[in-house]
Amino acid sequence: MKWIDRLPWVWVLVIGAWLSVAPVLPEPHLIEKLRMLGKGALTQPLDIFDLALHSAPVLLVLIKSIRWLNHRNKESAE
Repeated sequence: MKWIDRLPWVWVLVIGAWLSVAPVLPEPHLIEKLRMLGKGALTQPLDIFDLALHSAPVLLVLIKSIRWLNHRNKESAE
């Protein structure tokens, strides 16, 4: 997973923010799909793909942040 470490923070954050709120109007897809998931209405393959598409960059930001914090803590412990 070193390829995640090599990704520039700027692009990870920009793409993560952009896809998490796209499209802005009338409602971001991520919010809409999470609401559908909560209601148990997320059954269509396209909706499931849409949820994966819009949440993947957010998960990437989370994974990269955790890896960065772990690496930073290891360096400070040495």
